[in-house]
Amino acid sequence: MPVTNANQALTWGHGPKVLDVFLEPTCPFSGKAYAKLPALLTAAGENKLTIRLRIQSQPWHMFSPITTRAVLAASTLPHGRDAVMHVLSAIFNHRDAFEPQDHCKGELLNASAAQILGKIESLSGVQLKSAFFEDHVTTLQKWHARYARQNGIHVSPTFMLDGIVIADMSSGDEVSDWLQKLGFA
Repeated sequence: MPVTNANQALTWGHGPKVLDVFLEPTCPFSGKAYAKLPALLTAAGENKLTIRLRIQSQPWHMFSPITTRAVLAASTLPHGRDAVMHVLSAIFNHRDAFEPQDHCKGELLNASAAQILGKIESLSGVQLKSAFFEDHVTTLQKWHARYARQNGIHVSPTFMLDGIVIADMSSGDEVSDWLQKLGFA
């Protein structure tokens, strides 16, 4: 990954099992999965599991490129992990501010990229503008897109343990189900 602190900001735990979780910031199912990740890490143990967030843009979410770039920009900031958590939580908790009705209707269609970024900053409390426009964030965004495509990931959330996609792992599962599917139960 091109930016060291970004990699650290998107990684939780330090165990030998590695769970890549592919998330799209305006996807309600990604939000549901994201909310369970801290409990999963606690239950599995930080010394047994590493969770790596992979931020994935999806074309049917109209402002997905802006929201994914905002998350990745946050990952490059000092205290990037906290910044990422604030930005993701703000977007997930206020999805209607970032996703038009039925993906294509309503007043949100009049929003500009700058307005979307401003709304993310306002709701998250994280100043993103300087990082958002950095070239290395473009490199980071392309890396995340390539990584997902190289691993056959097209939807979110998708879970990949040690390089193998777990097709039956879902945001609707309980954390106890996840633990079992990951070999911790």
